[in-house]
Amino acid sequence: MLHIITSKALAPRHGFFTRKGGASSGIFAGLNCGYGSSDQSEVVAINRARVADAMGVDDTHLVTVHQTHSAIALPVTGPLTIRPEADAMVTAVPGVALGILTADCQPVLFADSAAGVIGAAHAGWKGAKDGVLEATIGAMEALGARRANITAVIGPCISQAAYEVGPEFYEGFTDEDPETRRFFANGAHDRMLFDLPAYGLSRLRAAGVGHAEWCGHCTYGAPDRFYSYRRTTHLREADYGRLISVIRL
Repeated sequence: MLHIITSKALAPRHGFFTRKGGASSGIFAGLNCGYGSSDQSEVVAINRARVADAMGVDDTHLVTVHQTHSAIALPVTGPLTIRPEADAMVTAVPGVALGILTADCQPVLFADSAAGVIGAAHAGWKGAKDGVLEATIGAMEALGARRANITAVIGPCISQAAYEVGPEFYEGFTDEDPETRRFFANGAHDRMLFDLPAYGLSRLRAAGVGHAEWCGHCTYGAPDRFYSYRRTTHLREADYGRLISVIRL
C-alpha cells in the first residue's frame, strides 16, 4: 500500500510519496520513481504508474523533468515527449500532474487555488541558493497567480541534524550573505550543520508567498520510509532510489 504525506495547507490534489508500496527490490526496495537510478526501468515505470493512478491521472500525464540543480522553472501545458532540463514546473492545466524527484533535497509544492495555478520545485542547497524557488513563483505569476495567494509546502528532506558540511560550504553562503549564519550550527571539529528546510522557508517567506511550511520529515533518519543520498553514501551502497512529490489541479 502506498503511503502518501499531504498538507492541509494545500487545496489541490497532491502527495509527498514515501518509498512504501512500490515494486522495486534490493537497495531500491519500494517506490523508486527515478529513471536516473540503476534500477530496472520497467520496474520504475510500474512505480510511476502507481503514483499516477493514486493522483487520478494517466501515467502519460505525470510530468517530470531532467533535474540538474538549476533555477529553471518550466511552464507545462500538457504531457512531455521528452524530459527537458529544469528543476521546477508550473501549470494552469487541469489533469496535468507535476512530479519532482528527490533523495534529501527539498521537494516544494506550490498552489494559488484562487487563480488555478500550481507549481513544483526541486530545491537542494544549490538550487535554493541560485533562486529556483523565486523562479517558480515568478513563473506562476506569469500564468496569473498572485504571490500573496501562493501556498508553498516543503516535503520530506534532510534535516539539520543529519546535514554536516565543511567550512568551504559555510563560507560559500556566509561570504555572500552574512545573514545566512543563522542556518548553521556547530558540528564536530570544523564541521557545521546546515538547516536546509529553514533556509528554504526563509527564501519563500522573503519572496512574499502567503503561506510556507515544512512537513517536518527527515529523509536521512527514516530508512524504512525515505530514500536518502547521504545515507546511501555513508553506508557505501551502490545507488539509491528517488522519492516523488506530485501536485495536480
